[in-house]
Amino acid sequence: MELQQMRYVVAVAETSNFTRAAERCLVVQSALSHQIARLERELGAKLFERTSRRVRLTPAGEAFLPAARQALDAAERARAEVAAAAGEIRGRLAIGAIPTVAAVDLPTVLKHFHLRHRQVRITLRSGASEELVERVRQGSLDAAFLGLPVGARPSGVRGRELARGDLVAVVAPGHPLAGRERVDLRRLSDEPFVDFPPGTAARAQSDEAFAAAGVRREVAFEVTNMDFMARLIRQGLGIGLLPAAFAPELPDLPILRLRDAPARMEHLVWSRFPPSPAAAAFLAALGIPAAESSGSPDL
Repeated sequence: MELQQMRYVVAVAETSNFTRAAERCLVVQSALSHQIARLERELGAKLFERTSRRVRLTPAGEAFLPAARQALDAAERARAEVAAAAGEIRGRLAIGAIPTVAAVDLPTVLKHFHLRHRQVRITLRSGASEELVERVRQGSLDAAFLGLPVGARPSGVRGRELARGDLVAVVAPGHPLAGRERVDLRRLSDEPFVDFPPGTAARAQSDEAFAAAGVRREVAFEVTNMDFMARLIRQGLGIGLLPAAFAPELPDLPILRLRDAPARMEHLVWSRFPPSPAAAAFLAALGIPAAESSGSPDL
């Protein structure tokens, strides 16, 4: 069994198409198909079901795929470790971030990191905090920037608190409350809200604050995309609660300071296991020394 064959299987599984998989792997389709067929003969099982419309994994393929990914990751990690011993940082760096990260200027950080380590392939995934921390635990992300209610502590990862602050309300231009210096949650309770789905850390920050204030609110629109949330607010369909440090990113939306504002923390988390050379270099760029990145206690 060869690593190249595993790479072909992963590519077909991710694209659901032999032609696109061959293009991704920079080989002709016939060569890719031949190598996968050869691997299937070696394993004694079909990995893919092929029809005129689609390609999908068989049960044997579903069982094989995680092991193939692990083998490819291990091989890439081994090459990166050898390069690091020679003074070169290379390999993959997979970062996750909530849409409202504000404790760091992440695009600028990634730009400087790329300019310094051009052999590192950087990927960035945006998502909810609970999804991102689970991906760090599983190893598909090297590190992630989270937003959590004060006191929340994700388990199974290492990390550091980056910042904490309050949420503010953002309203449509021309909203009757626009221009108010400060309001309380009770004054907002009759307004419809645009918020993230239940079960997310972003939603919990707001729900817990309204519960503590003893008032209820209506969340009329649940979204997962920050841009879509802003568009709904601009149309006057609801009020949003966003981190005070992030709200200026939407300069056309008036900001209302809250007397009983929900609080949140931003965390950077990374794996409990020793980081790859690329991940260690990224953490070092954020001011986290090697001793902490590989040896701090779990959050």
